Amino acid sequence: MSATESPARPFAVDTGSGVRIHGFELGPPEGPPIVILHGLAGSAMEFIETARALPEFRNVLIDLRGHGRSTRRPGDLSREAFVADVVRVIETVVGAPVTLVGQSMGGHTAMLVAAGHPELVSRLVLLESGTGGDSEAGNEHLGDYFRSWPLPFTSTAAAREFLGDGPLAQAWVADLEERPDGLWPRFEADVMVSIMKGLIPPRWDEWQRITVPALVVYGEHGMFAAADKSEFCERGRNVHRVELAGASHDSHLDAFEFWIAALRSFLLV
Repeated sequence: MSATESPARPFAVDTGSGVRIHGFELGPPEGPPIVILHGLAGSAMEFIETARALPEFRNVLIDLRGHGRSTRRPGDLSREAFVADVVRVIETVVGAPVTLVGQSMGGHTAMLVAAGHPELVSRLVLLESGTGGDSEAGNEHLGDYFRSWPLPFTSTAAAREFLGDGPLAQAWVADLEERPDGLWPRFEADVMVSIMKGLIPPRWDEWQRITVPALVVYGEHGMFAAADKSEFCERGRNVHRVELAGASHDSHLDAFEFWIAALRSFLLV
């Protein structure tokens, strides 16, 4: 961290049933509040550079349940439980309507929060996200990939050798948890599979209920087909769409400058 960068301020919130949600804030406490939700198998750390690029805002980054430094194996992995966690953080940590930002699974969560609790969300930003509709087979394939990791990694070099050097792999390596027997990811494969099951039923009713301004951002080479992108945006009620050239599903990592430009343009209107 350079001398010009503000330190992260950690927080923790109990949301019931033994679940503790961790996160941190960056930026001035009096700034306009932004709450940022990471995607599946990610953590708040992925968005720290996004927060630093918005220094005039109060950035609240959350480790969603089952991820990061939050409760790793919560009993409830339903979409409703994720929504309740975010609502609890907004109400207790922020205490005001927020711009809610989410990537992938975090975007799906953000969408449901905005639909169910419109009084808490003033603007919505969805990065590479949609209404759901994932397949059971696709989810299991991703679960098999997570289960294939040779854990624990003996070193960061061993982790890089297995995971590769792409932007997402770099984020995973940077956030590995050091334990006495080696390095571990901050998520568990079977928990990820259980979470993904909640993403299978499409939630069109919730999406079409949202009336606040919504920025929908896609990577040119992300996970959504052109027809799916068009349908999602056309069925929204107050949508501005941006596509990031050359970007992947993890556009906040591999197309950072374009992502920040789109985000700032929306926030400062």
